[in-house]
Amino acid sequence: MSLQDRLDAFRTNFEAGGPPYNAPASIHEPMHRATAELIASGAAGKALKLGDKAPAFTLKDADGAEVSSATLLARGPLVVTFYRGVWCPYCNMDLQAIQAALPELEARGAKLVAISPQTAPNSRRSQRENKLGFPILSDPGNAVAAAFGLRFTLPDYLSDLYKNTFKNDLAVVNGDPSWTLPMPARFVIGQDGTIVYAEVNPDYTRRPDPEELLPVLDRIAASAAA
Repeated sequence: MSLQDRLDAFRTNFEAGGPPYNAPASIHEPMHRATAELIASGAAGKALKLGDKAPAFTLKDADGAEVSSATLLARGPLVVTFYRGVWCPYCNMDLQAIQAALPELEARGAKLVAISPQTAPNSRRSQRENKLGFPILSDPGNAVAAAFGLRFTLPDYLSDLYKNTFKNDLAVVNGDPSWTLPMPARFVIGQDGTIVYAEVNPDYTRRPDPEELLPVLDRIAASAAA
């Protein structure tokens, strides 16, 4: 079963009020509306694309150590995945799928990092609960996400739903009062800093399969060997 098939099955169960969330039907309309508004805004079209230069970044991992994109790129191509946080089940399923593909990514010489706005303790929880073998970096205020063109502000009605219905106060989770998130995205950056793969979707329930990265990395390797 593909990643998207698993996400679709989860969404069907969630919207039917199934366990473990048993979510009330009233929550779905504002969530659908917010996604539709973000799509209609054209925000995804402003994100960095294939052929663009990726911004350099240095962020702290879950243990507080600084991780530099320049250092990682000196070792090989870099896969960067942006996700919303440990509270997002779609993000967790995405991270698990990337972890399953990690041996094949590393066999092709790639380095991998995940970036979210959440604080380090929440990143440690993400790594522990999803059994991840790659670093999660904290992006305070979504500054790096903004440099990639991914940051957006949640509408007030959705912030209210998250905080008061889901008890998910992003100001606390992220240590930042801005109530911003990144659109989920995946990039492959070549060693010269050029983006050679870009997938950005304003619908957080849609994620590219990590298998898509393998032919991209194979092409990089073939080009380097030529």
